[in-house]
Order: sequence, then structure tokens, then C-alpha cells
Amino acid sequence: MSNKPYAALLGAVLLTTAALVTSAQTQPAPPENPNLKIYRATTEKINDLIHTKLDVRFDYKKRYLYGKEWVTLKPHMYPTDTLRLDAKGMDIKTVAVVKAGKNTPLKFTYDSLSLAIRLDKVYRNNENYTIYIDYTSKPDELKSVKGSAAISDAKGLYFINPDSAVKGKPVQIWTQGESESSSAWFPTIDKPNQKTTEEIYMTVPSKYVTLSNGKLVSQKNNGNGTRTDYWKQDLPHSPYLFMMAVGDFKIYKETWKGKEVNYYLEPKYAPYAKNIFGYTPEAMEFYSKLLGVDYPWVKYAQIVVRDYVSGAMENTSATLHGDYVQGTPRQFLDRYYNGSSGESTVVHELFHQWFGDYVTAESWSNLTVNESFADFSETLWAEYKYGKDDGDAHIAGDRRQYLNSADAGGKNLVRFNYNDKEDVFDVVTYQKGGSILYMLRNYLGNEAFYKGLNIYLKTNALKNGEAQQLRLALEEASGKDLNWFFNQWYYNAGHPILNITYSWDAATKTQLVYVQQTQTGNAFTLPIAVDFYNGKNKTRKQVWLRTKADTLTFKLDAKPDLVNVDGDKMLLAKKTDTKTGDEFLFQYNNAPLYLDRQEALTFARNQTSGDANARKIITAALNDKYYGLRVEAIRALKLNNDDVRNAAQPILISLAQTDKNNLVKAAAITALGGLKASGNTTLFKQALSSQSYAVQAAALNALGLLDPAASLSMAKGLEKDSEGELAQSILNIYAANGTDAEWPYVNSKFEAADVNSKFTVMRNYAAFAGRVKNTAYAQQGIEQIKSFGVKYKQYGIAPAVITFLESIKADRVKLNDGASVKAADEAIAALK
Repeated sequence: MSNKPYAALLGAVLLTTAALVTSAQTQPAPPENPNLKIYRATTEKINDLIHTKLDVRFDYKKRYLYGKEWVTLKPHMYPTDTLRLDAKGMDIKTVAVVKAGKNTPLKFTYDSLSLAIRLDKVYRNNENYTIYIDYTSKPDELKSVKGSAAISDAKGLYFINPDSAVKGKPVQIWTQGESESSSAWFPTIDKPNQKTTEEIYMTVPSKYVTLSNGKLVSQKNNGNGTRTDYWKQDLPHSPYLFMMAVGDFKIYKETWKGKEVNYYLEPKYAPYAKNIFGYTPEAMEFYSKLLGVDYPWVKYAQIVVRDYVSGAMENTSATLHGDYVQGTPRQFLDRYYNGSSGESTVVHELFHQWFGDYVTAESWSNLTVNESFADFSETLWAEYKYGKDDGDAHIAGDRRQYLNSADAGGKNLVRFNYNDKEDVFDVVTYQKGGSILYMLRNYLGNEAFYKGLNIYLKTNALKNGEAQQLRLALEEASGKDLNWFFNQWYYNAGHPILNITYSWDAATKTQLVYVQQTQTGNAFTLPIAVDFYNGKNKTRKQVWLRTKADTLTFKLDAKPDLVNVDGDKMLLAKKTDTKTGDEFLFQYNNAPLYLDRQEALTFARNQTSGDANARKIITAALNDKYYGLRVEAIRALKLNNDDVRNAAQPILISLAQTDKNNLVKAAAITALGGLKASGNTTLFKQALSSQSYAVQAAALNALGLLDPAASLSMAKGLEKDSEGELAQSILNIYAANGTDAEWPYVNSKFEAADVNSKFTVMRNYAAFAGRVKNTAYAQQGIEQIKSFGVKYKQYGIAPAVITFLESIKADRVKLNDGASVKAADEAIAALK
């Protein structure tokens, strides 16, 4: 499961809400949640799932699934004459035991969430039994289901536009099982420590394609406009990894080592299947070799659906993606790995096929053995495919997300106490966990680390795992004791907060390094490298930090030009490093890693425009080998300073015209646009002909600053082929300067935008809705903003959305538009 779209939303919400709604700062802290004192034990196994056979058909009008199930089980250890299955919001028609091909009804009770069955006898753990259940799943009528930061809804089965009411929107059905929502569409023991083989017969309209786990064994035309597809999963997996999808998809087929590798896409995007997923076989090969375990399932399919409730989901052999991964070749010109390409999500879900599907966390408390590895795999792919700077930038982004999260420091990675299982799908499990694995690989070395992963996978294959089994596997591989590491990073919370200072004793030629750990609680044990530079020569010392105040002493031949603590840039820590400007400049020019340069650039960005070293660092970084640092350097320029502007402008013009990276070009154009210099007009107009939407958007915005009226006309000419950042740019220009004639475009683009884009442009969209003359348009805007606020209310977004609605209301009051004022009041009430 990828949590990226919703993690990004939460970040935007926190920043915007803080700016718009300050009253919350005066509210008292919420009372301590008593649920956080409850120990969340691994679910006891009374009965074990063995095999699940389903026969399902769909009622599109009612949004029902009519299901028949044959589930085979056995007692785990102790004799039992009862069975309890999770079954959420269903109509249960028949429950029977199957013997000699005959169904014998059984007594049962059902409370809308749990099905309690009295078996026909006492069964022992060497006896299998099969239960038949005839049921109806009614997901849209489910009550009291809760999503999370990673999964925004939990009704398990989703009917998308089933009545074709939304023109141009496909009709689809798909499922989402994690964490425990598969039991909304079939009765099961919906826990990750259960594993079962699977068969599904899906009866669907003949015009549609289906996808499920395992292999498509057969297809039968029923002669009544329907077809029954039979899918079979021969290897056991957990119920939350079951999946179905139905709809109008085009299938692009490849293979890896004789196994099918298929991509299911909307017909519009089928021609671009290779752009979207074409690197998948290469990634399967890379991960298989790295882990020493070949991709374990019979096939690998990826499908893209509408209105998905998360980023993506690693259903066994059949990953499901939200539609943000789709795109045209033009869109992919701006999609770089550490950006919005979706590629990191694709490889994240693929790695889950080993860590999560092949070996599955035995409980949600141990979700780290699923999600931390999938997060870490994103960095592995970046290193392999794009180079070390891309990999380092990716893991640095993970660290930032965790370290900047307000409450993450108080949560253990392995979390036996939580309010709700959904709460563990957070930056601790994902980004912190991935960063910890990055440190662990560095400490053990690549050979021992990957040998340990191989032992873990082979020892626990098709079963369950937890962090202790990971520790034992890595200890077996490396010969090292790792209790200290796991106790510190997996079973305790927080991170080091370091203050690093330096002193050189010329008389004794001794370099002193003082490292204070200022976090509350115990000191962290930290093995690190300390590098000493004299010119181009580097000497390394390996040291251990063990106390709250470590003094490191090094005898050297001469005062070093730079002391680089944590030379491998491995630590998950907040650092205050008291290097001088001269030392940071030396570090930028001589230390080799992305984070060496990024640290220097961060120092420079925080200095005044008159600081000579800072200006040298930023100027050098404008031509950094990694595009992300070139973008950072552009944004760090203080162009209100004459000397900075005069030195930077020729470089910016060159970057805007010749840089190989479109995001750098766009950033340079944006910076030049901020100067509002008419001499750059020709450059901006030339950039409008770029194939890059990002470059076009920057150029249009820059021209808009010079001549708003002209930019409105230019935007009109770019409307027909506008996606991504260009669509946002046109939307903003229209929202700021447009008339009713432009509203249909703005409204349609806002409706089609992803969650983060909507939030970014909502202020201007609301201002436009407040200004239009057509009251129907105003009410369209109110309804769109209200729908957004209601959908994401659980993330604390309501106060910010209400602020936008109140601004529309105030504008409509001035226009004497009582109907829109009433609509705004109703929308605000819905969010309170």
C-alpha cells in the first residue's frame, strides 16, 4: 500500500489550515486516549483458513454483490465446534456444512459485523471442514467504517459510475482489502495472520474485462449477455490481498521469465502502456536478483482505476493503482522519479509481492515488515536506475517527511499500542521505517544485509513474519548482535537531536568533535563515519556515539579543511552542525554526496544576500549535477539583491533555454518571471512552444506577471491541449482574471484535478466562484468545494475549506445572490 497521495494532502492541509485558521491554537489539548494503553495482541488462531472458493455476480443498479462461498478450514490447535467469520454489512441467507456434496444447514448468529457459526460437531486440528455461505454484500450501505491516512475509505467493494450517470467516466468495479475490508465482500477471517488459497468465479457483462489474483483459468459465455471468468490462486495469501476488478480496460501484455506481465488501462491510455509501466519486467529482474528469490507468483498484473481510495495496493499478483499513474508521453516529459511520475509507487507495490504478500506481517503492530521494506525499495530502485544522487535524494525526502511530522516522534515503529489499526499506516511505518533499513544496510554492508533478507524470505515463505524474525535472519547472515539496534529503532520511539561543535588544538594537533544529544530520554547508540578533508585528500574514522555528550578526539597531521560528521549521511536525526561558511563552501565543492551538497545549500539559503560564501554555494549549485539541487538553488536566489540578480540572471536565462531537465527550465523561467523584466518576454513566448507542460505553465505565469490581459488571451490558445501544471496555470489565470466565458473550463479542470492540485488552486477557484455573474456557476463552485471538504473531512481539512466557502458567501452577498448565499450556508453546515 502506498500512502503518498494522502500523506501529501495531509501536509498541505496542515500548512494551509495553520495559515487560515489560527483559533485552533488556543484550544486545549485533547484528553489522553485510553485506547493507547491497550496492548494489541496478535489475533489468536482458533481456526485456520485453508481454501476460499467464491462465485459472485453484481447488481449495478443496487450496488450489491450476490455471492456464494465455500470456505475450507481446520482448527489451528485445539478442538472446536464453533467458527467465527468477519462479515461486514451483509445479508446472510444460508450457512451450511458441506459433506459428500450435500449442504447441511448450521445454526448461526449475525450482528452485521461478525458471523458466529455452530459447527455440526467438534473438529480436531487434523480434520478439514467446508462451510457454504449464500450472502449479499451491500458495501454502499455499510455503517461505521473508517479509513486512514493511507486508505481514505474502508467499504471494501466499490461501484464506480454504475449507472453511467457521469458522462465520460468509465463504469468500474474494484475492491480494496487492506486493512480488514475484504470481509465487506466475502465472509472470512479477516486477519493478516491467516493465509488461504483462492478461486473466484466472476459473472460480469460480456463487454467488460476482469482481473483477480492468480491465473485466469477459463472464460465461459453464458448466452445472456454475461460471461463467467474463473480465476485461481494456487499459493496461499492473506484475505486482505484478495482482489477483483471489472471494467472496460485494454490489456497490454509482456512477460518476465515466461510469466505474464500485464497492464490494464483505460482505452485512452492504452497506447502509452510502456510509458506508464514498461520498466516493470526490469524491476522484477532487479529485485529478484537482489533478494535471491525470484518473483514468486504465477503472473504480475497492474490495473489503473478511477476514484481509488489510496495511492496503490499490492494485491497478490494484481496490483491496483489510482489513475494518477496514467499519462500521455507529453505528461511524462515532466515526470521525474523524485517527483510525480508514479514510478516510485509502481516499484513500491512490486516489492510488496515479496515483503507483504510472500511473507506477510503477522499483525498490524508489525506492519513495518511490509511497508518499511516497500518504502525502502523505492530508494533501491532510484539508486539502480538513476544513480546515487537520485537514491540519496529519495531517502532524504523520507527523512524530512518523518522529522517534520508533528507527532511522529512519540510512536514506536513496532507498535503494540494504538487507537485503531488504521493509525499505523503513517510516516513512522513508511518513511521512518524505510530510513531505518537504509541505516541498517549501511551498518551491516550490502552483502550481509541482502543475505539476511534472503534468509528471512526463505524461512518464512508463504507464512507470516515480524520484526524479531527479521532481526534473527540478519544476525544469522552477519554474525552480529542486533538487539541493541532493534530495541532502539523498532521497539522505542523518537530519534536523535544532535548539536555538533568543533575545536582544533594547534599545539597538540588534535581535532575535537563534540556531539550532544539533546532529545529527551535515553541516548541513541550511533555507529558513524567521520571524514577529514585536507584539500582533495579524505581520511575516514569509524566511531560510536553512545552517550548524551560524546567528545571525539582525533590526532591529525594538520588542521583539516573540513570535518564531516556522519560522512555516509546515514543518520535519521535532526542536526545542528556548527560549521563555518568557509567549511560549508568547501563541503559543497569537495564532499561527494547529494546530502553533502544539500546541507551546504540549506546553510546558504538561510544566510543574508550579503554573505559571500552563501552566494558562492548557491551560484555553484545552479549548475549542480543533480536536477533537484539546481531547482533548490534557483529557488534560494535572493533576486531582490542587485549583485545576486546581476550574477544569476545570465545563468537563469541559460538554464531556461538549454537545461536538459524540464523542471529546472520551469524553475528558471519562474524566477525570471518574478523579475518582471520586459527584456525576457521573447524567451517566455518561445517557451510557450515547448512540449513540456511544466515549461509552458511557467512561461504563461511569467507573461501573466508582465501583461495579465495578454496572458488571458494566450491561455485561451493553450486550452485544447492542457494537462498537469499547464492546466493549473490556465485555471489560475482564468480564476484571477477570467469571466463567465472561462468558467466551464475552470470548473471541468478543477473537477478532474487530483486531491493535491485541487487544494493548491482552491483559493483562486473560490474567488472565481464568488465573482461570476451566473448564479448556477457560483453554486457549481460551492458544491465542488463542499464535496471536497466532506470527502477529506477526517484529515482536519474542514476549517480551511469553510474559510473558502465563507469567502464565496461574502462575495455573493455583495452581488445580492441569495440562492448562492443559501447554498454556501448549507455547505458550511455540512462541514461543521
